[in-house]
Amino acid sequence: MTEANDKKAIIASRIREARKMAGLSQTQVAKMLGLHRPSISEIEAGNRSVSAEEIAQLAEIFDVSASWLLGEDTNEVNLHDNKLQLAARELQKLKPEDLDRLLTLLASMRIGRDNL
Repeated sequence: MTEANDKKAIIASRIREARKMAGLSQTQVAKMLGLHRPSISEIEAGNRSVSAEEIAQLAEIFDVSASWLLGEDTNEVNLHDNKLQLAARELQKLKPEDLDRLLTLLASMRIGRDNL
């Protein structure tokens, strides 16, 4: 595997990992990005390149840094954090429309926090 392919595999893996930890489906992420679900599947499989704009949007959706998604920061997400695992399990129980409402609320809270 070449260095470029290694990097692409890391990015694909990080995006998949962050999506799952956020408790989101590929369809939900695709909707947020204005893409079709197969595009997210292709990104997560490492078969589709991700633009800088998409990386920035994904980082915001998953509340992780763009550098972590790019494989440059290894300390961003602790998969063994009990609170994170509990949150992901609880989010998966929500109806899609309730999850969309919650994500909208969280996004508005983040915007409010960033403006302080």
